[in-house]
Amino acid sequence: MKKALVAFFSASGVTKKVAERLAGAIGADLFEIVPEQPYTEADLDWRDASSRSSVEMKDRSCRPAIASKVEDIAQYDVVFIGFPVWWYREPSIIDTFAEAYDFGGKTIVPFATAGSSGIGASGMNIGELATDAHTYAGERFDAYVTAEKLEAWAKEYL
Repeated sequence: MKKALVAFFSASGVTKKVAERLAGAIGADLFEIVPEQPYTEADLDWRDASSRSSVEMKDRSCRPAIASKVEDIAQYDVVFIGFPVWWYREPSIIDTFAEAYDFGGKTIVPFATAGSSGIGASGMNIGELATDAHTYAGERFDAYVTAEKLEAWAKEYL
């Protein structure tokens, strides 16, 4: 079986719970993508055009800094990257993560959490940034997805 990493960014805790469930179901290592400057509740107010998240999402070149790094990314064959859907795509901090490592020859599988929004073009976006990786379109899950469903989904890539 391929060695897997579940890397995730979670703003409200929902993606974290799904990521933990996924990692446990497939026996993967877990890495939380933590912003160097944590997001406040005001930063996450999507209704405020001047909120930090709104400003970041309008600027496709924005790359929020990440507080820590994955040690020895080379040991992983498959990297599942989880995030909440923001403005119908991955948050900018996921773009930072995708550009931060050499993913050459690895498989990248995005997964997202959202109440109703789809994952959009996130897989394509991540694939353009994580050069030389085989990147899939990914899947959106709700907060209550079961470990069994996550395991069945992930096995396709392992």
